[in-house]
Amino acid sequence: MYKEAIAEFEKALVIAPGNTEALAGLGYTYAVAGRRAEAQKVLDQLNELSKQRYVPAWPRAIIYGSLGQKNKAFEWLEKAYEERSIYDIKADPAYDPLRSDPRWADLLRRMNLQP
Repeated sequence: MYKEAIAEFEKALVIAPGNTEALAGLGYTYAVAGRRAEAQKVLDQLNELSKQRYVPAWPRAIIYGSLGQKNKAFEWLEKAYEERSIYDIKADPAYDPLRSDPRWADLLRRMNLQP
């Protein structure tokens, strides 16, 4: 139901422009729906927003991970770890593309979580 999810995230952004949770959801949904160019545009929006205000690192991690760009995803996960902005890491399916990577187990270990 990607089309419906995209429509809902777009509505959320009309109500709350620049909301990082909504942008994260939109970028992730674009990525898993195969709409790579749109997902990249969301990443660009997040990068632009971060020049004006704090934007947590985790949204970029899940979008890059969903695009199959694991190195970039882990780069942003490291930033999220450093800023302590990661949450729901064990349950959120958006992190599924990263779970088989050895860096995932290392990150969980450093967070005192079981892989």
